[in-house]
Amino acid sequence: MPKLERDGDVFVLHLDADNENRFHPDWLAAVEAALDEVEGTEGPRALVTAGSGKFWSNGLDLDWMGANSDQAVAYLDRVHALLARTLASPVATVAALNGHTFAAGAMWALAHDLRVMRADRGYFCLPEVDLGLPFQRGMSDLIRARLSPATAHEAMTTGRRYGGEQALAAGIVAGTAGADEVLAAAVELAGPLAGKGNPARGQIKEMLYSEVLASLRTPVQG
Repeated sequence: MPKLERDGDVFVLHLDADNENRFHPDWLAAVEAALDEVEGTEGPRALVTAGSGKFWSNGLDLDWMGANSDQAVAYLDRVHALLARTLASPVATVAALNGHTFAAGAMWALAHDLRVMRADRGYFCLPEVDLGLPFQRGMSDLIRARLSPATAHEAMTTGRRYGGEQALAAGIVAGTAGADEVLAAAVELAGPLAGKGNPARGQIKEMLYSEVLASLRTPVQG
């Protein structure tokens, strides 16, 4: 399960790669508890989310959804809430993309303030078009708000897999690093922002992304 550690002013949330960091309800509960702790800490703090192995996150737990179809709508509302919470967080957030970052996992990465990606392995991808799955409105609004129009169009309508350097050129990530340097690079980006984690920053982001947040906070229609 995800585990929270602290490196000076920077909290590091180590994601558990055992299930490709898919959003199983228990995994979501662990992430939500970590966010509670970070946001409830006084003084300077920032957050880095870091995967391990081949995956940062492959998004929705489709197997769990298939076995619990009666809870699918509530589950999607919970995922949307995580995206909204991350997007509006007063605490600076940096995603250390060590490996594959797909679908709702890619959307959660986009909800972070900044992203650093491994240069030589792993892909950032929105594969919904290839899966025959339309985007939920809130998810679509999030992607369009965080990517340039051209990149959002390409990513959403072609399912392109972006390697690290391609993601950097497309403006998806702020930087790339070697396999053993991704986490350190993310912490380096997060550190100077730790002192800015105040209520005003949260209010600024609420206004900056007001339409996206309203969309994500609208209950999914069953």
